[in-house]
Amino acid sequence: MADWDDLRIFLAVARGESLSAAGRLVRLDPATVGRRIARLEEALGARLFLRSPQGYGLTAAGERLMSHALRTEQAVIGALEELRGAPGSLTGQIRIGAPDGVANYLLPQVVAAICDANPGLEVQIVALPRVFNLSKREADMAIAVSRPAAGRLVAQKLTDYRLHLAAARDYLARHPPIRDLADLAGHRMIGYIPDLIFDSELDYLAAAGVETVALASNSVSVQFNWLRLGAGVAIVHDFALPAAPDLVRILPDALSLSRSFYLIRHADDRRNERLNRFAELLVLAVRRETQRLEALA
Repeated sequence: MADWDDLRIFLAVARGESLSAAGRLVRLDPATVGRRIARLEEALGARLFLRSPQGYGLTAAGERLMSHALRTEQAVIGALEELRGAPGSLTGQIRIGAPDGVANYLLPQVVAAICDANPGLEVQIVALPRVFNLSKREADMAIAVSRPAAGRLVAQKLTDYRLHLAAARDYLARHPPIRDLADLAGHRMIGYIPDLIFDSELDYLAAAGVETVALASNSVSVQFNWLRLGAGVAIVHDFALPAAPDLVRILPDALSLSRSFYLIRHADDRRNERLNRFAELLVLAVRRETQRLEALA
């Protein structure tokens, strides 16, 4: 029978996918983590991980244990909160995974305000342009640009947002005028690296008929900084524009995109009152902040 400490180390390996990453999570050396996993597998009579050069992946037995380990983890967290005298309160650590656009231009001020009102709360924002694996608890919740198609996940719309073509005033002063979408062919375009677009909702330039991207990055922040430097033209979130007053929208009547962010959570967390309360505050605050910033764009 596995005890909580065994399950804690098992979860660390499942999340970190390597002994070294797991060791950093639980503050043990990798060799000790490896011995503990071997001991757990022997006690259960089942192989929990497939070892490969790419790391540690869960076996079918490991996947089954994962669901039990996660429930145990939530029970332990709930018990500790109750012992601290604040069951369900906004304390402890919450990790949010998000694309770097929302992570850079919406979440910092929103999360700071929530933490100001809840001094015992610690929030981590993992800003990566990809889909997060909530089943492996890479994050407690994640923001995505489309609803998940598979997995034991629940999604709610976080907010709608708008995007437009934009460029720096300096760039526009140095280059031929842009009177319609066809004129974009004579300008240097900034956008995503085509083969690294992880969701079709992010293929913004296709809507403008742009086929060639001269300056490309998988990071919204890199694209935004190119814009600020006057390096070219890009499609940008309206909520990011107030952060760079020198940027102006181009052809807003000819091209105006609307997209949505979704808050994704694991189905097992629906009864976690602490995460429910945080999610409620996050949704309301992000919606307000998006509307405020878009009004300033």
